[in-house]
Amino acid sequence: MVRSMTKDALLSAFAGESMAHMRYLIFADIAEREGFKNVSRLFRAIAYAEQVHATNHYRVLRDYKEDAKVSSGTPIGPGNTSKNLELAIAGEEYEVKEMYPVFLETARYQGEAEAEKSFSYAYQAEQIHATLYKQAKEYVDKGQDLPLKPEEKIWICPVCGHTVIGVEPPEKCPVCGAPKNRYVGF
Repeated sequence: MVRSMTKDALLSAFAGESMAHMRYLIFADIAEREGFKNVSRLFRAIAYAEQVHATNHYRVLRDYKEDAKVSSGTPIGPGNTSKNLELAIAGEEYEVKEMYPVFLETARYQGEAEAEKSFSYAYQAEQIHATLYKQAKEYVDKGQDLPLKPEEKIWICPVCGHTVIGVEPPEKCPVCGAPKNRYVGF
């Protein structure tokens, strides 16, 4: 069993990633309705990456058999696609600048290697997500969709959530080493 502070961090991260997953699916539906089909695809792809992160955090908690109340922050107040991208950016930047650096240090300090790996995977992916959402917002604020060609997919590593846009995913995930054929395309 993981130590208490790391357990609390895992529970908070699990809750936050779970809420991000659902929030991004809601945002994808809104973007689709507003005619931003590629932004909708981006939200759906990153929702999947957030599910990967939540699953990884949850697996580290596998030895527990208890009910846990979890408190985790989340940007709320869905609106149009521009506002939703703003909320997504705020959430991703919080994870990158505040949440995961602290959780990583906690896991390292407590010698919890499995939790550290789970946090590290999420931290690295969230940096990419923040950048992609910022790029999407620049286009949406001009009334344009994210310029993706039909053959370009948004690729998500199902092991760590690494995210890349292109015709093909990388031969090997640069974060966890998963092979190209494991990536899921959106």
